[in-house]
Amino acid sequence: MDSYRSRRWIAGAVSTVLAGVLSLAVATPARAAVIELTSGHVDIIDVNHAAGGPIVVSVHDDTGATSVERDPSTVVFRVPAAAYTAVPSGSAWSFLGSGGHAYVLPQTNTAGLLWAGWNTTEVASGALQNNRVVFRLTNVQGPGGFSVFTASGGTPTVLFDSGDGLPDNLNVNRNVHAHLNWGFDVAGTYVATFEVSGVRAANGQTVSTTKDFTFQVG
Repeated sequence: MDSYRSRRWIAGAVSTVLAGVLSLAVATPARAAVIELTSGHVDIIDVNHAAGGPIVVSVHDDTGATSVERDPSTVVFRVPAAAYTAVPSGSAWSFLGSGGHAYVLPQTNTAGLLWAGWNTTEVASGALQNNRVVFRLTNVQGPGGFSVFTASGGTPTVLFDSGDGLPDNLNVNRNVHAHLNWGFDVAGTYVATFEVSGVRAANGQTVSTTKDFTFQVG
């Protein structure tokens, strides 16, 4: 091949490669920026469902001046060192912590920590059988146990606990806005996978969606 033809072949090959790169760049959408939530009110599992439509789960971010609905994949929930606390004595608390301590986002509003809960007030009345959805914790990736619980009079009620086997199911009525304790045995990154489902009242069809929720602990 003479030098002129060689130069034309190389130029053509480079143009083909560049065209492929540009095509890939155009076809691949940019990922949304990840935001870290550190303190204030947040509904980690915010459920929206209209009759005949899908179940939509988002994060209701009320930590700033304006409330924002966010895709869970774009949010990291920060659980700082200030959340590290002693675990009460007694066998009822054996699900929580390591070495007598754990990281807990409390069910009461506490300065410097997330006040985390869930919300089903946007599930339309009568759209789902028994007017309820099912929260199902299907998987937890992390360095220790993950739990969600309430506490009253020093006694815990465990709603989800990755330490005793998964999945865990919980029936949640529509029109509920609740705050709970979110527990983490040790520091590290946790990804909790929740499936939210319901049965349509009109035709008995099950509708569901699954989301991952990321927590950075310690």
